[in-house]
Amino acid sequence: MAGTIDSHVHLYPPEVNADPGGWAAAQGEARWAGLCLRRRRDGAAVQGFPGLDGLLAAMDAAGVDRAVLQGWYWQNPASCARQNRFYAACIRDHPDRLSAVATFHPGGGREAALLEVRRAWSEGLRGLGELSPHSQGYAARDPVFSEVLAEAAALRLPVTLHVTDPAGRAYPGRVETPLADFVRLAADHPGVRFVLAHWGGLLPLRLPGAAAPSNIYYDTAASPLVADPGIWRRFIGAVGADRVLFGSDFPLNNHPGLDREPGMERLLAEARGAGLRGEELGALLGGNAEKLFCNPG
Repeated sequence: MAGTIDSHVHLYPPEVNADPGGWAAAQGEARWAGLCLRRRRDGAAVQGFPGLDGLLAAMDAAGVDRAVLQGWYWQNPASCARQNRFYAACIRDHPDRLSAVATFHPGGGREAALLEVRRAWSEGLRGLGELSPHSQGYAARDPVFSEVLAEAAALRLPVTLHVTDPAGRAYPGRVETPLADFVRLAADHPGVRFVLAHWGGLLPLRLPGAAAPSNIYYDTAASPLVADPGIWRRFIGAVGADRVLFGSDFPLNNHPGLDREPGMERLLAEARGAGLRGEELGALLGGNAEKLFCNPG
């Protein structure tokens, strides 16, 4: 069995952590600021801004052996490139604890997008994500996006996509992500292994029969904020344990009523207490992520 892997973690470059609001204003990343700099009704921050050492400490506290660093659905190609270079340095310094995937925006054009993806791959990043055409302002069938997905298939790079439940709660900055778009993407690009974040917006439960595409996987990022604790058995019963990856969405605070600071421990405890069989839990907590992100070939 693989060690415990958190397949959905975010981390930002030092200049972002130093002044998130100022950085976002200077870089034109208003959508990110609207989501990540919000405060809850009690005044608590929606998420934290730990540095690399803070992430490693959180992993140690939770008993997480490896984290997969997911990018962000930035609005500007320059922000994507900066994130990718930062992640390349992180995995270079901590190859035993961290894996990473790359982000991109097609707004810079075909050649720039393909160059960025190939450069990130050469630097050791082994996937694409977390992408969101609906949030980044391009169509799911955008021609540049389609070419990048063809490149992802050729390089055996899994692709993580942001998905919201169409019946989920409203919150500032929420963007609708029609579930049918993801079914079409999987059909259009059968060689790409898609990981639909946040339980895939409950796609296989909202669209019965849509769980069939073998190139669609799901992660559990932000589970306590989007689903009830019974989701683990219900969802795995619908799609199988080999299609679901544990992800926390750290440094998002998944338990704001219990924790002042974000962590991974409570979500791991919820997964382990969900009544899954040993082999199911092993696949969920590490085996599936290892196959997709650590041994993608």
